[in-house]
Amino acid sequence: MTDHTEAEVIPFRRNSDDVPDIPPSFGSGHGGEPPLPSAGPGNAGEEDPDDALEGVVLVDQPDSVQPDLRTRFLGNRTAQHRPIIAPWLRDQAEAKETVRWAVAHALHVTAYHAVRVPLYAMRLTLRSPRGAWRVLSAAARWAYDAEGMPLRLEAVTRKDADTYLKLSRQRDDRVRWRRLVTGAGVLGVVLAGASLSQASLLTDVLALVPMVAVLGWIGTPEDKRILDVAVVAPKAQKLTSEIVIRALASLGIAEINKAVGKGGGITFPAPITRDGPGWRADVDLPYGVTATDIMERRDRLASGLRRPMGCVWPEPAHDQHAGRLVLWVGDQDMNQVKPPPWPLANGGKADLFKPVPFGTDQRGRPIVLTLMYANALIAAMPGMGKTFALRILALAAALDLTAELRIFELKGTGDLSFGEKVAHHYGSGRDDETIAACVASLRQVDKLLADRAETVKKLPKDVCPENKVTRQLAARRSLGLFPLVFIVDECQELFTHPIYGSEAAELCIRIIKLGRALGVILLLATQRPDKDSLPTGVSANVGIRFCLKVMGQIENDMVLGTSMYRNGVRATTFSKLDKGIGYLVGEADDPQLARSYYVDNPAADRIADRARAMRKAAGTLSGFALDQTNTMPEAEVSLIEDLAAVFGSEEDKAWSQTLVDRLAELRPSLYGAWAALAPTAKAQQLAAALKPYGISTPQVWGQDETGKGRNLKGVVRDHVREALDRARS
Repeated sequence: MTDHTEAEVIPFRRNSDDVPDIPPSFGSGHGGEPPLPSAGPGNAGEEDPDDALEGVVLVDQPDSVQPDLRTRFLGNRTAQHRPIIAPWLRDQAEAKETVRWAVAHALHVTAYHAVRVPLYAMRLTLRSPRGAWRVLSAAARWAYDAEGMPLRLEAVTRKDADTYLKLSRQRDDRVRWRRLVTGAGVLGVVLAGASLSQASLLTDVLALVPMVAVLGWIGTPEDKRILDVAVVAPKAQKLTSEIVIRALASLGIAEINKAVGKGGGITFPAPITRDGPGWRADVDLPYGVTATDIMERRDRLASGLRRPMGCVWPEPAHDQHAGRLVLWVGDQDMNQVKPPPWPLANGGKADLFKPVPFGTDQRGRPIVLTLMYANALIAAMPGMGKTFALRILALAAALDLTAELRIFELKGTGDLSFGEKVAHHYGSGRDDETIAACVASLRQVDKLLADRAETVKKLPKDVCPENKVTRQLAARRSLGLFPLVFIVDECQELFTHPIYGSEAAELCIRIIKLGRALGVILLLATQRPDKDSLPTGVSANVGIRFCLKVMGQIENDMVLGTSMYRNGVRATTFSKLDKGIGYLVGEADDPQLARSYYVDNPAADRIADRARAMRKAAGTLSGFALDQTNTMPEAEVSLIEDLAAVFGSEEDKAWSQTLVDRLAELRPSLYGAWAALAPTAKAQQLAAALKPYGISTPQVWGQDETGKGRNLKGVVRDHVREALDRARS
């Protein structure tokens, strides 16, 4: 039988006089203190240390054992190297923006004070008599040695004759020569005044202005200012380690409370420094506490820091351990900071194969999106800036002269009306006709996917090695692989439509899955992110998601992804003032806090005019933008789809003549001639048109406008639905 001996773990004994305290439980399962070599120094029979420690595993190295040079040098490979040049100087756009701000700030301050020069001159003039009195009083006190009077009075009070006589003699000596100096000064002033009386007016002004200014400055009360404040800077408390620890201790996390109670446990691996318009603190949390635990309590952390919630942004340091927290505290609430202008607002082009400017983060750093090979979903409550964020992406697509745009704004308010100038297909409204045109355009795109796939498959491998559209292929217009951007605002109107909703969902899901490598980009925006308004297949496959304020956890996770709420990425914490601010997922490895650039309708029209002119010069203007006589793309008209659309929501059956009148209202140009027929002829016309679909027109009971009931030829709604299902399948 083999003897299996367990190796014991013992602390390394540095010397006989320095034996560390060992807890009773230390050891390898023996429940007591591990055996140490019994022989001490000076014993004649001292054992060799190697023999004494044979079979024992030394876990902790002693402090006296230093790693060799190679180990110490290679250990620096994982060290964090701080940037030699400030990050804002390395970023060309940020450096330009900083210089631009500095120049604008200096010009503003200069202009502000220049306009108020007369006011400042009046203040100094009015305060100069007081300044003159202060100067004369101080001169008189100095000339007569007023500062020594308290000492002389004290000597008199104590009846100390010797001290008083000494002080009096000293005062007489001082006053004698001080009077001479003062007299000389007065004589100089008189002579100067006499000279000025004989000089020119310009000389008098040049001499009096500095004198009045100096006297006015001397006469200014301590609690008043001469110059007004040109820029009111926000007063933010400096972030210190004490403040951070106090705020963390207020969160009610047990491990943090233990660490703070015992002293220590919360450390700062780097100094707290200024980072943009705020402070950055890197914090190592106590063992067992993660950065997510802090993010979940952002509101309480803001309370502990005594800062608005929009100033406090904790996030994990993803390149470090889970207990490393990066806390950024801004000087101002994010919604109070004026957003910078969109970089492409006044010039330049966009390339959808490269990052396009989308917004800024909480520190004012630019955030970009790469739309090619991705699709985007934007969701928010009404009025939180969803359409403004979508407008930025649509304008970026318009400034890529090779891209084809298909824009459908299903609210009908014209929020994307600039698209009329550049879009191949354009529609605005929540009516059935607009939604039918949107679905018809989706069908065309669905067919284009097959054509594009066939084109890519036939290309040589050296031209298209990855079997996907590239910038070089997109530039070759003859291949038909140009970027195609399909934009739907208020997409819940599309997906919840009783007739077209299910088909639209299927088409969008297929476009999202297959169009990524074929140059087709789908951009969706909704104000109702729920399972009925946003199909799961759409939300689950979109690569880029931007979620502004939503009401609950379900909506938050439906847009941003499962468990995002639990991980502290909560769009529910935004307030009504946080317009345009949301969480961006999909562009970077980790969720980003982003504020989209602000471009209003007039600015969007100007940008679209510029994009239209460039497209016209490049020969890429097409469709609706080229010929605006038609307001929407030609839809594939289906009688049974139109018939299903004109049925009332509570109607199971309807008279044929009534349905013909409704069809004429839906499409006057197509069904208007039917409505001009006699009632019986209307029923016959509809019956003949429905015969190819296998729909009969039996007698149905109904009431006319007078309330009189009777049987007439009509259509059963279920028959239309069955025919519609057969046609789609």
